[in-house]
Amino acid sequence: MKFGGFYEHQLPRPWAPDSEHRLLKNALEQVELSDRGGYDYIWATEHHFLEEYAHSSAPEVFLAACTQRTRNVRIGHGIVQMPPYINHPARVAERVATLDLISDGRVEYGVGAGATETELGGFHVPQAEKKEMMLEGLRAVVRMFVEDPFGGFEGKYVTVPPRNVVPKPLQKPHPPLWMACSNRASILQAARLGVGALTFSFVSPEEANQWVKDYYAAFESESVPVGYAVNPNFAVTCPFLCDRDARRMGELGMESYGFFIYGLGHYSFFGDHEPGVTDLWDEFKNHPHDFAPPEGRIQDCVGTPEMIRKRLREFEAVGIDQVICLSQAGKIPHELLCSSIELFTKEVLPEFKERDQKCARQRAERNARLSEKAMARKPKVEAPPARTVIHAAGHH
Repeated sequence: MKFGGFYEHQLPRPWAPDSEHRLLKNALEQVELSDRGGYDYIWATEHHFLEEYAHSSAPEVFLAACTQRTRNVRIGHGIVQMPPYINHPARVAERVATLDLISDGRVEYGVGAGATETELGGFHVPQAEKKEMMLEGLRAVVRMFVEDPFGGFEGKYVTVPPRNVVPKPLQKPHPPLWMACSNRASILQAARLGVGALTFSFVSPEEANQWVKDYYAAFESESVPVGYAVNPNFAVTCPFLCDRDARRMGELGMESYGFFIYGLGHYSFFGDHEPGVTDLWDEFKNHPHDFAPPEGRIQDCVGTPEMIRKRLREFEAVGIDQVICLSQAGKIPHELLCSSIELFTKEVLPEFKERDQKCARQRAERNARLSEKAMARKPKVEAPPARTVIHAAGHH
Protein backbone atom coordinates (compact mmCIF):
# COMPACT_ATOMS: atom_id res chain seq x y z
CA MET A 1 0.00 0.00 0.00
CA LYS A 2 1.26 3.46 -0.93
CA PHE A 3 0.72 6.85 0.69
CA GLY A 4 -0.08 10.32 -0.58
CA GLY A 5 -0.47 13.76 0.91
CA PHE A 6 -3.52 15.81 -0.07
CA TYR A 7 -3.81 19.61 -0.32
CA GLU A 8 -7.03 21.59 -0.54
CA HIS A 9 -5.46 24.69 1.08
CA GLN A 10 -8.09 25.36 3.70
CA LEU A 11 -7.93 28.83 5.23
CA PRO A 12 -10.59 29.61 7.87
CA ARG A 13 -11.22 33.23 8.80
CA PRO A 14 -10.09 35.64 10.16
CA TRP A 15 -7.45 36.37 7.52
CA ALA A 16 -4.33 38.50 7.78
CA PRO A 17 -2.80 40.21 4.72
CA ASP A 18 -0.19 37.45 4.42
CA SER A 19 -2.44 34.46 5.25
CA GLU A 20 -2.57 32.96 1.75
CA HIS A 21 1.13 33.57 1.17
CA ARG A 22 2.02 31.80 4.41
CA LEU A 23 -0.45 28.96 3.70
CA LEU A 24 1.18 28.07 0.38
CA LYS A 25 4.76 28.42 1.61
CA ASN A 26 3.98 26.22 4.62
CA ALA A 27 2.40 23.63 2.34
CA LEU A 28 5.57 23.49 0.24
CA GLU A 29 7.62 22.87 3.38
CA GLN A 30 5.26 20.02 4.29
CA VAL A 31 5.60 18.59 0.78
CA GLU A 32 9.39 18.60 1.11
CA LEU A 33 9.14 16.74 4.42
CA SER A 34 6.77 14.21 2.89
CA ASP A 35 9.13 13.56 0.00
CA ARG A 36 12.14 13.10 2.24
CA GLY A 37 10.18 10.88 4.60
CA GLY A 38 9.07 8.41 1.96
CA TYR A 39 5.60 9.44 0.82
CA ASP A 40 4.74 8.16 -2.67
CA TYR A 41 2.38 10.90 -3.91
CA ILE A 42 1.43 14.54 -3.42
CA TRP A 43 -2.08 15.44 -4.55
CA ALA A 44 -3.62 18.90 -5.03
CA THR A 45 -7.26 19.47 -5.86
CA GLU A 46 -8.97 22.20 -7.88
CA HIS A 47 -11.79 24.33 -6.48
CA HIS A 48 -13.04 27.81 -7.26
CA PHE A 49 -14.73 30.50 -5.17
CA LEU A 50 -14.95 28.29 -2.04
CA GLU A 51 -13.78 30.80 0.58
CA GLU A 52 -12.17 29.22 3.65
CA TYR A 53 -12.92 25.68 2.44
CA ALA A 54 -10.47 25.51 -0.48
CA HIS A 55 -8.06 28.15 -1.76
CA SER A 56 -6.64 25.71 -4.30
CA SER A 57 -7.84 27.33 -7.52
CA ALA A 58 -4.56 26.91 -9.46
CA PRO A 59 -3.21 23.50 -8.43
CA GLU A 60 -1.03 23.25 -11.52
CA VAL A 61 1.02 26.20 -10.24
CA PHE A 62 1.36 24.72 -6.75
CA LEU A 63 2.27 21.32 -8.19
CA ALA A 64 4.86 22.90 -10.47
CA ALA A 65 6.50 24.35 -7.36
CA CYS A 66 6.31 20.90 -5.77
CA THR A 67 8.24 19.37 -8.67
CA GLN A 68 11.18 21.64 -7.89
CA ARG A 69 11.13 20.93 -4.15
CA THR A 70 10.92 17.11 -4.41
CA ARG A 71 12.68 14.20 -6.03
CA ASN A 72 10.63 11.06 -5.57
CA VAL A 73 6.93 11.69 -4.97
CA ARG A 74 4.45 11.37 -7.80
CA ILE A 75 2.78 14.71 -8.62
CA GLY A 76 -0.98 14.26 -8.56
CA HIS A 77 -3.67 16.46 -10.07
CA GLY A 78 -6.45 15.29 -7.80
CA ILE A 79 -8.42 16.61 -9.62
CA VAL A 80 -8.59 18.85 -12.70
CA GLN A 81 -12.16 20.10 -13.20
CA MET A 82 -12.88 18.93 -16.71
CA PRO A 83 -16.08 20.63 -17.92
CA PRO A 84 -14.78 22.62 -20.93
CA TYR A 85 -16.47 25.77 -19.63
CA ILE A 86 -14.00 25.66 -16.72
CA ASN A 87 -10.90 24.21 -18.40
CA HIS A 88 -10.61 23.95 -22.16
CA PRO A 89 -9.20 20.51 -23.10
CA ALA A 90 -6.26 21.98 -25.02
CA ARG A 91 -5.23 24.05 -21.99
CA VAL A 92 -5.44 20.98 -19.75
CA ALA A 93 -3.36 18.90 -22.16
CA GLU A 94 -0.74 21.63 -22.43
CA ARG A 95 -0.48 22.18 -18.67
CA VAL A 96 -0.38 18.49 -17.72
CA ALA A 97 2.21 17.72 -20.39
CA THR A 98 4.40 20.63 -19.30
CA LEU A 99 4.12 19.53 -15.67
CA ASP A 100 5.10 16.01 -16.70
CA LEU A 101 8.18 17.31 -18.48
CA ILE A 102 9.47 19.51 -15.67
CA SER A 103 8.79 16.76 -13.09
CA ASP A 104 10.74 14.16 -15.13
CA GLY A 105 7.64 12.08 -15.74
CA ARG A 106 6.06 12.03 -12.27
CA VAL A 107 2.57 13.37 -13.05
CA GLU A 108 -0.71 11.59 -12.27
CA TYR A 109 -3.72 13.09 -14.05
CA GLY A 110 -7.00 12.92 -12.14
CA VAL A 111 -10.27 14.29 -13.47
CA GLY A 112 -13.52 15.42 -11.90
CA ALA A 113 -16.67 17.34 -12.71
CA GLY A 114 -16.79 19.82 -9.83
CA ALA A 115 -19.41 19.64 -7.12
CA THR A 116 -20.97 22.77 -5.75
CA GLU A 117 -23.26 25.32 -7.34
CA THR A 118 -20.97 28.06 -6.01
CA GLU A 119 -18.18 27.01 -8.35
CA LEU A 120 -20.11 25.36 -11.19
CA GLY A 121 -22.53 28.28 -11.38
CA GLY A 122 -19.57 30.63 -11.58
CA PHE A 123 -18.70 29.03 -14.93
CA HIS A 124 -22.31 28.40 -16.05
CA VAL A 125 -21.90 24.63 -15.84
CA PRO A 126 -25.30 22.90 -15.40
CA GLN A 127 -25.29 20.34 -12.58
CA ALA A 128 -27.25 17.89 -14.73
CA GLU A 129 -24.61 17.93 -17.48
CA LYS A 130 -21.34 18.28 -15.57
CA LYS A 131 -20.36 14.59 -15.77
CA GLU A 132 -21.09 14.40 -19.47
CA MET A 133 -18.96 17.52 -19.88
CA MET A 134 -16.17 15.95 -17.82
CA LEU A 135 -16.05 12.83 -19.98
CA GLU A 136 -16.11 14.84 -23.20
CA GLY A 137 -13.20 16.95 -22.00
CA LEU A 138 -11.26 13.87 -20.88
CA ARG A 139 -11.72 12.09 -24.21
CA ALA A 140 -10.36 15.13 -26.04
CA VAL A 141 -7.36 15.49 -23.71
CA VAL A 142 -6.15 11.89 -24.00
CA ARG A 143 -6.21 12.19 -27.78
CA MET A 144 -4.25 15.45 -27.58
CA PHE A 145 -1.60 13.62 -25.53
CA VAL A 146 -0.97 10.98 -28.20
CA GLU A 147 -1.96 12.37 -31.62
CA ASP A 148 0.80 14.15 -33.52
CA PRO A 149 -0.84 16.25 -34.83
CA PHE A 150 -4.16 16.22 -33.02
CA GLY A 151 -6.88 15.56 -35.58
CA GLY A 152 -9.60 17.74 -34.09
CA PHE A 153 -12.64 17.08 -31.92
CA GLU A 154 -16.32 17.77 -32.37
CA GLY A 155 -18.38 17.31 -29.21
CA LYS A 156 -21.58 18.53 -27.67
CA TYR A 157 -19.81 21.08 -25.46
CA VAL A 158 -16.51 21.81 -27.18
CA THR A 159 -15.17 21.78 -30.72
CA VAL A 160 -11.45 21.92 -31.39
CA PRO A 161 -10.02 22.17 -34.92
CA PRO A 162 -6.99 20.13 -35.98
CA ARG A 163 -3.85 21.46 -34.32
CA ASN A 164 -0.62 20.02 -33.00
CA VAL A 165 -1.07 20.30 -29.23
CA VAL A 166 2.41 20.78 -27.78
CA PRO A 167 4.27 19.85 -25.74
CA LYS A 168 3.61 16.13 -25.39
CA PRO A 169 3.99 14.46 -21.97
CA LEU A 170 7.19 12.64 -21.10
CA GLN A 171 5.31 9.53 -19.97
CA LYS A 172 4.08 7.43 -22.87
CA PRO A 173 1.39 7.15 -23.99
CA HIS A 174 0.33 9.61 -21.25
CA PRO A 175 0.38 10.06 -17.45
CA PRO A 176 -1.73 7.61 -15.41
CA LEU A 177 -5.42 8.54 -15.42
CA TRP A 178 -7.67 8.81 -12.33
CA MET A 179 -11.22 9.93 -11.62
CA ALA A 180 -12.77 11.43 -8.51
CA CYS A 181 -15.33 9.07 -6.95
CA SER A 182 -17.75 9.61 -4.08
CA ASN A 183 -20.02 6.56 -4.29
CA ARG A 184 -20.31 3.06 -5.70
CA ALA A 185 -21.72 4.23 -9.04
CA SER A 186 -18.78 6.53 -9.76
CA ILE A 187 -16.32 3.85 -8.61
CA LEU A 188 -17.80 1.43 -11.14
CA GLN A 189 -17.65 4.14 -13.80
CA ALA A 190 -13.92 4.62 -13.11
CA ALA A 191 -13.37 0.86 -13.46
CA ARG A 192 -15.28 0.74 -16.74
CA LEU A 193 -13.17 3.61 -18.09
CA GLY A 194 -9.95 1.85 -17.07
CA VAL A 195 -8.82 4.63 -14.72
CA GLY A 196 -7.83 4.79 -11.06
CA ALA A 197 -10.50 5.54 -8.45
CA LEU A 198 -9.79 8.55 -6.24
CA THR A 199 -12.39 8.11 -3.51
CA PHE A 200 -13.19 11.20 -1.49
CA SER A 201 -15.70 9.74 0.95
CA PHE A 202 -14.40 8.99 4.43
CA VAL A 203 -15.23 5.29 4.69
CA SER A 204 -14.29 2.52 7.10
CA PRO A 205 -12.14 -0.42 5.98
CA GLU A 206 -15.27 -2.57 6.06
CA GLU A 207 -17.06 -0.30 3.58
CA ALA A 208 -13.93 0.09 1.46
CA ASN A 209 -13.61 -3.69 1.21
CA GLN A 210 -16.75 -4.05 -0.91
CA TRP A 211 -15.91 -0.99 -2.99
CA VAL A 212 -12.49 -2.47 -3.85
CA LYS A 213 -14.01 -5.83 -4.82
CA ASP A 214 -16.63 -4.16 -7.01
CA TYR A 215 -14.02 -1.93 -8.65
CA TYR A 216 -11.65 -4.73 -9.62
CA ALA A 217 -14.45 -7.07 -10.73
CA ALA A 218 -15.80 -4.38 -13.08
CA PHE A 219 -12.30 -3.47 -14.24
CA GLU A 220 -11.54 -7.05 -15.25
CA SER A 221 -14.83 -7.84 -16.97
CA GLU A 222 -16.18 -4.53 -18.28
CA SER A 223 -13.38 -1.99 -18.73
CA VAL A 224 -13.24 -0.24 -22.11
CA PRO A 225 -10.32 2.18 -21.61
CA VAL A 226 -10.88 5.87 -22.21
CA GLY A 227 -7.10 6.29 -22.46
CA TYR A 228 -4.33 4.50 -24.29
CA ALA A 229 -3.15 2.77 -21.12
CA VAL A 230 -5.06 1.64 -18.04
CA ASN A 231 -4.47 2.45 -14.38
CA PRO A 232 -5.90 -0.23 -12.04
CA ASN A 233 -5.62 1.63 -8.75
CA PHE A 234 -7.91 2.26 -5.78
CA ALA A 235 -7.16 5.13 -3.40
CA VAL A 236 -9.03 6.28 -0.30
CA THR A 237 -8.78 9.70 1.29
CA CYS A 238 -8.52 9.69 5.06
CA PRO A 239 -8.30 12.39 7.77
CA PHE A 240 -4.75 12.00 9.01
CA LEU A 241 -2.77 13.40 11.93
CA CYS A 242 -0.09 11.66 14.00
CA ASP A 243 1.04 12.63 17.51
CA ARG A 244 1.80 10.88 20.79
CA ASP A 245 -0.97 12.76 22.62
CA ALA A 246 -4.08 10.76 21.81
CA ARG A 247 -6.46 13.07 23.66
CA ARG A 248 -5.16 16.16 21.90
CA MET A 249 -5.49 14.37 18.56
CA GLY A 250 -9.07 13.46 19.29
CA GLU A 251 -10.05 17.01 20.16
CA LEU A 252 -8.15 18.62 17.30
CA GLY A 253 -9.39 15.99 14.85
CA MET A 254 -13.01 16.62 15.75
CA GLU A 255 -12.59 20.36 15.31
CA SER A 256 -10.47 20.44 12.17
CA TYR A 257 -12.03 17.62 10.20
CA GLY A 258 -15.41 18.58 11.53
CA PHE A 259 -14.84 21.95 9.86
CA PHE A 260 -13.80 20.18 6.67
CA ILE A 261 -17.08 18.28 6.52
CA TYR A 262 -19.11 21.29 7.67
CA GLY A 263 -17.59 23.40 4.89
CA LEU A 264 -18.43 20.76 2.31
CA GLY A 265 -21.99 20.65 3.59
CA HIS A 266 -22.24 24.43 3.61
CA TYR A 267 -21.27 24.78 -0.04
CA SER A 268 -23.02 21.63 -1.25
CA PHE A 269 -26.24 21.34 0.71
CA PHE A 270 -27.39 23.74 3.42
CA GLY A 271 -25.34 26.92 3.29
CA ASP A 272 -26.57 30.41 2.43
CA HIS A 273 -23.32 31.93 1.23
CA GLU A 274 -22.70 35.63 0.60
CA PRO A 275 -19.34 36.02 -1.18
CA GLY A 276 -16.85 38.05 0.80
CA VAL A 277 -19.16 38.28 3.82
CA THR A 278 -20.07 34.83 5.16
CA ASP A 279 -17.74 33.73 7.97
CA LEU A 280 -17.72 29.96 7.71
CA TRP A 281 -15.44 29.35 10.70
CA ASP A 282 -17.58 31.56 12.93
CA GLU A 283 -20.73 29.73 11.84
CA PHE A 284 -19.11 26.37 12.52
CA LYS A 285 -17.70 27.28 15.93
CA ASN A 286 -20.12 29.73 17.47
CA HIS A 287 -23.63 29.22 16.12
CA PRO A 288 -25.98 26.29 16.68
CA HIS A 289 -26.56 24.14 13.65
CA ASP A 290 -28.04 20.75 12.90
CA PHE A 291 -25.12 19.49 10.84
CA ALA A 292 -22.55 17.55 12.85
CA PRO A 293 -19.98 15.08 11.49
CA PRO A 294 -20.31 11.51 12.78
CA GLU A 295 -17.51 11.18 15.32
CA GLY A 296 -16.38 7.69 14.45
CA ARG A 297 -16.09 8.35 10.74
CA ILE A 298 -13.86 11.41 10.68
CA GLN A 299 -11.00 10.13 12.78
CA ASP A 300 -9.92 7.04 10.87
CA CYS A 301 -6.22 7.91 10.96
CA VAL A 302 -6.00 10.59 13.63
CA GLY A 303 -4.14 9.55 16.75
CA THR A 304 -0.95 8.00 18.02
CA PRO A 305 1.41 5.98 15.82
CA GLU A 306 -0.01 2.79 17.30
CA MET A 307 -3.61 3.81 16.58
CA ILE A 308 -2.78 4.81 13.01
CA ARG A 309 -0.77 1.66 12.37
CA LYS A 310 -3.72 -0.50 13.40
CA ARG A 311 -6.17 1.30 11.13
CA LEU A 312 -3.78 1.32 8.16
CA ARG A 313 -3.28 -2.42 8.48
CA GLU A 314 -7.04 -2.77 8.17
CA PHE A 315 -7.05 -0.72 4.95
CA GLU A 316 -4.12 -2.73 3.65
CA ALA A 317 -5.89 -6.01 4.40
CA VAL A 318 -8.91 -5.15 2.24
CA GLY A 319 -6.80 -4.34 -0.82
CA ILE A 320 -6.53 -0.55 -0.79
CA ASP A 321 -3.73 0.50 -3.14
CA GLN A 322 -3.15 3.96 -1.67
CA VAL A 323 -4.17 5.94 1.40
CA ILE A 324 -4.26 9.68 0.71
CA CYS A 325 -3.55 11.58 3.92
CA LEU A 326 -5.80 14.60 4.38
CA SER A 327 -3.80 16.46 7.01
CA GLN A 328 -4.06 20.18 6.26
CA ALA A 329 -7.55 21.13 7.45
CA GLY A 330 -9.20 23.70 9.68
CA LYS A 331 -6.69 25.46 11.89
CA ILE A 332 -4.13 22.72 12.49
CA PRO A 333 -0.82 24.54 13.09
CA HIS A 334 1.92 24.20 10.48
CA GLU A 335 4.35 23.00 13.16
CA LEU A 336 2.02 20.15 14.11
CA LEU A 337 1.52 19.17 10.47
CA CYS A 338 5.30 18.96 10.09
CA SER A 339 5.84 16.97 13.28
CA SER A 340 2.97 14.66 12.24
CA ILE A 341 4.67 13.89 8.93
CA GLU A 342 8.01 13.29 10.63
CA LEU A 343 6.59 11.01 13.33
CA PHE A 344 4.51 9.00 10.86
CA THR A 345 7.30 8.54 8.33
CA LYS A 346 9.74 7.50 11.06
CA GLU A 347 7.61 5.13 13.13
CA VAL A 348 4.75 3.87 10.94
CA LEU A 349 5.54 4.14 7.25
CA PRO A 350 8.61 1.83 7.03
CA GLU A 351 6.72 -1.42 7.65
CA PHE A 352 4.16 -0.58 4.95
CA LYS A 353 6.86 0.37 2.44
CA GLU A 354 8.63 -2.92 3.09
CA ARG A 355 5.48 -4.95 2.45
CA ASP A 356 4.61 -2.83 -0.58
CA GLN A 357 8.00 -3.57 -2.13
CA LYS A 358 7.54 -7.28 -1.52
CA CYS A 359 4.20 -7.17 -3.33
CA ALA A 360 5.52 -5.20 -6.32
CA ARG A 361 5.90 -8.21 -8.62
CA GLN A 362 2.49 -9.63 -7.76
CA ARG A 363 0.88 -6.22 -8.33
CA ALA A 364 2.66 -5.80 -11.67
CA GLU A 365 1.41 -9.20 -12.84
CA ARG A 366 -2.15 -8.34 -11.81
CA ASN A 367 -2.01 -5.00 -13.60
CA ALA A 368 -0.59 -6.60 -16.74
CA ARG A 369 -3.44 -9.11 -16.79
CA LEU A 370 -6.05 -6.39 -16.33
CA SER A 371 -4.40 -4.23 -18.98
CA GLU A 372 -4.35 -7.01 -21.54
CA LYS A 373 -8.05 -7.75 -21.05
CA ALA A 374 -9.13 -4.11 -21.02
CA MET A 375 -7.04 -2.92 -23.97
CA ALA A 376 -8.40 -5.80 -26.07
CA ARG A 377 -11.86 -4.24 -25.66
CA LYS A 378 -10.77 -0.75 -26.71
CA PRO A 379 -11.97 0.11 -30.22
CA LYS A 380 -9.19 0.34 -32.77
CA VAL A 381 -8.04 3.87 -33.53
CA GLU A 382 -9.01 5.07 -36.96
CA ALA A 383 -6.40 6.24 -39.45
CA PRO A 384 -5.05 9.75 -38.82
CA PRO A 385 -7.06 12.53 -40.49
CA ALA A 386 -5.93 14.11 -43.71
CA ARG A 387 -3.23 16.73 -43.43
CA THR A 388 -4.60 20.19 -42.64
CA VAL A 389 -2.97 23.39 -43.84
CA ILE A 390 -3.74 26.64 -41.98
CA HIS A 391 -3.26 29.71 -44.14
CA ALA A 392 -2.20 32.92 -42.45
CA ALA A 393 -4.58 35.79 -43.03
CA GLY A 394 -3.81 37.55 -46.31
CA HIS A 395 -1.28 34.92 -47.45
CA HIS A 396 -1.73 31.95 -49.79
